[in-house]
Amino acid sequence: MTPWLSLLGGLGLLYIGAQTLIKGGTGLALRLGLTPLVIGLTVIAYGTSSPEMVVSLQAVLSGNGAISIGNVVGSNICNIALILGLCSLVTPVTASSQIIRREIPIMIAATVVLCAFLIDETLARWEGAMLFLGAIVYTVTTVRAARKETEQIRIAALEFKSEFAHGGESAVKPLSLSTAIGLTLLGLAVLVAGSHFFVGGAVTLAQGWGISQTVIGLTIVAFGTSMPELATSLVAAVRKHSDVAIGNIVGSNIFNIVGILGLCALVQPISAPGISLVDLGLMLAIAVALLPLCKSGGKISRIEAVLLLVVYVGYTWWLIANNAG
Repeated sequence: MTPWLSLLGGLGLLYIGAQTLIKGGTGLALRLGLTPLVIGLTVIAYGTSSPEMVVSLQAVLSGNGAISIGNVVGSNICNIALILGLCSLVTPVTASSQIIRREIPIMIAATVVLCAFLIDETLARWEGAMLFLGAIVYTVTTVRAARKETEQIRIAALEFKSEFAHGGESAVKPLSLSTAIGLTLLGLAVLVAGSHFFVGGAVTLAQGWGISQTVIGLTIVAFGTSMPELATSLVAAVRKHSDVAIGNIVGSNIFNIVGILGLCALVQPISAPGISLVDLGLMLAIAVALLPLCKSGGKISRIEAVLLLVVYVGYTWWLIANNAG
């Protein structure tokens, strides 16, 4: 199998697996009595990050730790600069006060901690433990906070989750417990298979082009594993669920750092000598910039969306131009 076929085939499997996992996980969460808001902040946000999870774990276990870290750093940059930029270009998206007051500051804090950990270009097991502990604390506090939300927010969230998970139908028949479990397990299996092909193709391309694994992780792998976030947030933006579009991006970025890199470093300490201060600095800069962007009238305008897209295109061009050959 050619590396491009392996890469594209793996990408397709990652996308299908993520969508299946999200549908099954949403159905399972509803059957277990979780509130719609909890589903949105955990199952949907974490589910769209599942490709990053399996690709990063696969990369670490196969001795390609640079792809693992590059994947997360690149995905976080891609999620805000490219995906949120595209969504805001389609329709200016508005952030709720909860996103501005709680979620974005948590994302910024997690990004600062990760940058501090990666100054020495390694992620030790104890640092992974600290990050993963943060994932547990964040999930628990999110569940508790969601239980205090008003019934109006619950209904609005349920309407979106129902539309997204079931093709936009307004009247939804909940999945049976066995079906939800089956879809969840099937989604995970497809993700594992997709990650195997995707990482293999990416590594082969990196070697053939003379580009470092880190750069491949920051660009091709990061964009590919961010496809579920792109699909979810674009659907949300088109259907005027702009708060969900931003919430999905912010929640995914938080989980990418504390959940994915935390778990990967716990499994095996990671070394990523190719991660530069430019990469870390841009990831932190756009995370911090998202706060004033959302506060300016509560929405991200089309002009601001264009600026985000220009930043992403410029960064990608700089990466390739300075690391090829």
